[in-house]
Amino acid sequence: MLYLYTPDQPELYSRLLQEALPGEAIACWPQEVDTAAVTHAAVWAPPAGFFSRFPNLRTVFVMGAGVDKLLQRNEVPQDVALVRLTDAGMAQQMTEYCLIGLLRYQRQMDRYAQQQRDRQWKPLDTQLARDVRVGLLGLGELGGRVAQDLVRLGYRVSGWSLRPRWVENVRCLHGEAGLRELLPQTDVLCCVLPSTPETRRLLDAETLALLPDNAALINAGRGSLIDETALLERLDAGRLRFALLDVFAEEPLPESHPFWTHSHVIITPHVAADTVPEEAARQIAANLRAQAAGRPMTGVVDRRRGY
Repeated sequence: MLYLYTPDQPELYSRLLQEALPGEAIACWPQEVDTAAVTHAAVWAPPAGFFSRFPNLRTVFVMGAGVDKLLQRNEVPQDVALVRLTDAGMAQQMTEYCLIGLLRYQRQMDRYAQQQRDRQWKPLDTQLARDVRVGLLGLGELGGRVAQDLVRLGYRVSGWSLRPRWVENVRCLHGEAGLRELLPQTDVLCCVLPSTPETRRLLDAETLALLPDNAALINAGRGSLIDETALLERLDAGRLRFALLDVFAEEPLPESHPFWTHSHVIITPHVAADTVPEEAARQIAANLRAQAAGRPMTGVVDRRRGY
């Protein structure tokens, strides 16, 4: 049996999964079931202790790309496979989100907004896409797609990952040396990395200082990637033009946080890339069929790496 837990649109997900898996027994929380019959779960933000009720659980499908919060919980046995969504309609949304910040920088909309407040009519020099050096942190399923999308739009894209990767028409760097090479050559830094022990506080005071003066920062990955105090200090010092932030160390962002009122920070409430229900159901169904046939599933999480 597949047991579904999602606070948002449970009826829609239940219908889509039943249509994609007509022969599968599917139940949706808070429906009462024989817990011993549950072998698979599809979840988003389940409550503490949720998995402990299912002694025969084999696979957990995470209805999103991030699995860091589940990996921090000890109630999912090591022999239970964790499977994340790969893309599921999120890559295009992530590209669009990065473009919001890129165009704000390239077309100098932040400066024109200040000129409007000052009632100042002053055309600025034209910048073309090819004039903007984009640094992209994260070259996995989502990041690789975003990098290629931005290249097709004419941007000069360099990408970084923890380990070597290859993306067509993208300059790819990796490791500590690669990060130190990338940052000084970046006008707009886009972060789409997951949260892992290796990426937490990757952008601290030391690494943020490697960015050129007046660079911009976009974070659509995870809030733990950035030392928020160090970011604020750099913004206050006028060393960064602006930061577009979708994710934070604490969510929802506390009302007292200085990001809310900072003139060079744009906040969105973790909406850069939402799961598309139809694509999520398709991937879960395909993985269930693959597992039943003894074929490898896509998106299986390596717990050691955290993604």
